[in-house]
Amino acid sequence: MVAIGTLIWVSLRPLLRLCICVACGFGITKAELFSAQAARGTGQLTLNITIPSLLFSKMVPAFTPENVSALGPLIIIAIIYTVLGIVFAWIIKQFFWVPHRFRYGFLMAGGWANYGDIPTSVVMSLTAAAPFGQPGQQDLAVAYIAAFILIFSLTLFPFGGYKLVAWDYEGPDVEDEERREMVRQKRRAVAKVFSQPSNLLKRRNTYQDSDSGNSIDVEKMPATKTRDEESADRSNIDVHDPDPDFEISEIPIHDSGVTSTAASITHVEGTLLPTTTHNPALSFTDSKHHHSRSKKSIDDIDIQDHHRSTSLQSHSTIPTKTKTKRTRWQHLFPHIKAFLLSLLSPPSLSILIALPIALITPLKALFVLIPNSPIPNAPDNEPPLAFIQDAASFIGAASVPLGLFNLGSALARLNIPRSQWGSLPMGAILSLAVAKTVIFPILGVLICQALTNAGFINREDPVLRFVCIFMSVLPTATTQVYITQVYSGTGEAGHVSSFLIPQYILMLIAMIILTAYSIHIIF
Repeated sequence: MVAIGTLIWVSLRPLLRLCICVACGFGITKAELFSAQAARGTGQLTLNITIPSLLFSKMVPAFTPENVSALGPLIIIAIIYTVLGIVFAWIIKQFFWVPHRFRYGFLMAGGWANYGDIPTSVVMSLTAAAPFGQPGQQDLAVAYIAAFILIFSLTLFPFGGYKLVAWDYEGPDVEDEERREMVRQKRRAVAKVFSQPSNLLKRRNTYQDSDSGNSIDVEKMPATKTRDEESADRSNIDVHDPDPDFEISEIPIHDSGVTSTAASITHVEGTLLPTTTHNPALSFTDSKHHHSRSKKSIDDIDIQDHHRSTSLQSHSTIPTKTKTKRTRWQHLFPHIKAFLLSLLSPPSLSILIALPIALITPLKALFVLIPNSPIPNAPDNEPPLAFIQDAASFIGAASVPLGLFNLGSALARLNIPRSQWGSLPMGAILSLAVAKTVIFPILGVLICQALTNAGFINREDPVLRFVCIFMSVLPTATTQVYITQVYSGTGEAGHVSSFLIPQYILMLIAMIILTAYSIHIIF
């Protein structure tokens, strides 16, 4: 049992280091010493070099055939957190209005959390000292975080999560007041249903059919309308329906030319076979005319019709099928190519390379020292490729500080004018912040404890249990700021900032409480 004072200090210490790094990035940005272009370059350096190096250097020595089974729980937990976040955001959006140009980005803000620099900084600091502090636990913690980074990368880019931001900027604009009114109507509808219990239980109004004696359910009968009513309904249709719940399948996605490949809705037309039309000249309803026709003439007509139909089908079907197959491939190939290219992003590629090296003994012996190595060492008694491992460790050490500097710089640029505070969607902002930093950690503890009791998460692996729980308290990823800047057309991400700032403020308190409680239940 760890003392309460010790728990608080152990939980607070890694956050102090995190806050110092973020404050440095914040300060040099406000002092105009760290421009947006410099921050963008630093971000590219972090994403493409330092993070892949850190993941490689930690995963190769950490993973073994004995603990690789932990990848299963980690991936499942990462998927659960992503799906739950999207569901929470969708529920909040039903009760609180969200700006039109953030209606889909709000779902992304709920589902994709900051799985990079923040958890890596905190977890590396915690696992380096008591009550963890065992050899190899720090490397193992980063290796476990890599599973969350992999799911983040796959769902955001190859599987198209970034398109949520792109959809926000399609179609005409909608005023905030219209969005507020839409939510008010939803609230009234829900309140009306639950305020009258009789509405929940459908009353069956039946009457007796005088002709057949059958009982007819009035509520199941299709409603009939007069022509005037139908004309009025058609005149009330808004061709620019702003309801976000019905726009996903109708909005085409255009290629940004910067970070992603366009997706489009493909319509494949089927083969239209010739149909037989009714010809009065060939009718045999008249008995006299029917008897005047001979059986041979009838057979001749049938044969001619058959040959004509077969000829039409042979000429129209084959080219259409060939064209359809070619069209399908032409539409699918860009998507397949984009998916495969997304898998080759540096962080994902680093994980996919490091994992087999860590699990195949001869390959692992080339990079790190292992007992009973089948590979002879170099003249300095180090593995032949140990210099690659050393370089990756040296470069990867810069990943966390650079990432936190960029986070501070991004927060410094999130400016909300005071004149706009009254027009902000405070209900949605506060609800999402509370959901991400209060409700989500509670659910994370309950889910992880339930999976531990069920034997799905190894109870004897404290690092695994802590990482699974800790990843539930993370705020929205700052990556959404950069994606929004690309698709907004103006380089701005105004709506994102108002939703991020409260989360990162509440995160500090929530992390201390969750870290202390997690250590308490694990040890």
